Amino acid sequence: MRLQGRGIVITGASQGLGKAIATTCVTEGADVLICARDKERLDGVRNDLAHLAGEKQKVAAFATDVSQVDAANEMVAYAARHLPTFSGLVNNAGIYGPMGLLEDVDISDWVRALEINLLGTVLPCRAALPIFRKQRYGKIVNLSGGGATAPMPRFSAYAASKAAVVRFTETLAEETYDANIDVNAIAPGALNTRLLDEVLAADPSVVGQAFYDRALAQKEKGGVPLEKGAALTAYLLSSESDGITGRLISAVWDPWEILHQRRDQLNRTDLYTLRRIVPKDRGLDWD
Repeated sequence: MRLQGRGIVITGASQGLGKAIATTCVTEGADVLICARDKERLDGVRNDLAHLAGEKQKVAAFATDVSQVDAANEMVAYAARHLPTFSGLVNNAGIYGPMGLLEDVDISDWVRALEINLLGTVLPCRAALPIFRKQRYGKIVNLSGGGATAPMPRFSAYAASKAAVVRFTETLAEETYDANIDVNAIAPGALNTRLLDEVLAADPSVVGQAFYDRALAQKEKGGVPLEKGAALTAYLLSSESDGITGRLISAVWDPWEILHQRRDQLNRTDLYTLRRIVPKDRGLDWD
């Protein structure tokens, strides 16, 4: 029950990873506010979570579009009124956006993907920060992924927005360090969610045959369990991870369960961050 007494807001929580994160937060004792655009689906998840919650736990739902300024502000204001101790924010809402070569996709769809993935992360943070600063404590977890650390041909909006989320995370961590607010991003791994289904529903000529084949193999093998990303998120929302901030952490590849034991060493390095590689990093002398 490491999240007992903590109020957590989770966006994009009507299905997939967001629902798994909300489920883990509730089982770990948190009061939660789940958010998404689909009210009917969201209410169904809220009912499921309510059956898992303890007698004194609060489970609430708020249908909204967090890529809009007023909507994000209203969501956070609702959380501040209805959660006893609002101290955690999970920005999970996201989409793949248009698939295909840049010159072939609808640019309005491309822009919309950035609004959902990037602004849908920035705006809830912006709304929550005054509350976290006032109480001098807060936890923010932003969802990134493979699109941030490697090129993703034919998914340029997704890749660009997720890389931006990581740099935003690192920057915000620097801005909030003195206020005891931890801001981290996570890569949950290759998940079998609606995003994978969207890839498989597309023509291989649009998403690329190699990418399509990898997606098909992932579907058949089962992908990374949603619970891995949910467990990492719960860890980063807990007091156990206090002082770990400004990092992109993989739920699959990194030893996140023991990062608090390496906190001082971690904070003296640029581990788990986006950095430019120069010749000397690869043993080359180009001076």
